[in-house]
Amino acid sequence: MMLQVSKTVTIPASEIEVSAVRSQGAGGQNVNKVATAIHLRFDIKASSLPDIYKERLLKLSDQRITKDGVIVIKSQEHRSQEQNREEALKRLQVLIQSAVVVPKKRKPTKPSLRSQQRRLDSKSRRARIKANRSKVVE
Repeated sequence: MMLQVSKTVTIPASEIEVSAVRSQGAGGQNVNKVATAIHLRFDIKASSLPDIYKERLLKLSDQRITKDGVIVIKSQEHRSQEQNREEALKRLQVLIQSAVVVPKKRKPTKPSLRSQQRRLDSKSRRARIKANRSKVVE
């Protein structure tokens, strides 16, 4: 089993540590007996990911990434262990894919003269309305 991150990048299952733990919260007797929640751990530095992926992941300010460069994901939404495992793997895949997307650079623009004029006109109109609300001085 390999986790497909992109067309060219895959993560072998041996690099992903998955362990089952007991879920938190309500669930009756089942929650006390069955370990359905999943803790997924993935060490970024020791992985076979390309260097660009590693750099961008380590730069992310995500609470799921520890100071040591380990991604920790906990999944406990579903009642079955298998569904939680799938959910955790999907979250890892999305996190890695989102780190590689380069955000578009913002092009600074100036407001047009007409838009500036409209803004000032609306401000003065509003000021007149408010001035008309004041008490009349005779």
